[in-house]
Amino acid sequence: QVHMVESGGGLVQAGGSLRLSCAASGRPLNYYVMGWFRLPPGKEREFVATISWIPGGTGYANSVKGRFTISRDNAKNTLYLEMNNLEPEDTAVYFCAARSVYKGSTSYIPSDYNYWGQGTRVTVSS
Repeated sequence: QVHMVESGGGLVQAGGSLRLSCAASGRPLNYYVMGWFRLPPGKEREFVATISWIPGGTGYANSVKGRFTISRDNAKNTLYLEMNNLEPEDTAVYFCAARSVYKGSTSYIPSDYNYWGQGTRVTVSS
């Protein structure tokens, strides 16, 4: 079983930056796709970014492309999301997730991910 814990959320002004972390335990995730999703207030869960086990393989939602960067440190079994130029529309609970398919493909579909963290809240004030 994989256990994932997010951290780094908080309150920030528009235009500011935050770095989210997601520490995984229970299994090395070197060869597994990981991703970030978010749940904005009053809306459904939405895809943010995904990263492959293949170096350089990343994908982003159009709304965050150019502002957010997903990365991973396999030695620490940790996933990151660097968020710059934050906007009030980025306010949400952010979740990290991992697929259980060995050497699988990246995906923007939440149901393709099998392991989830508990979420960390990000609030962007205008």
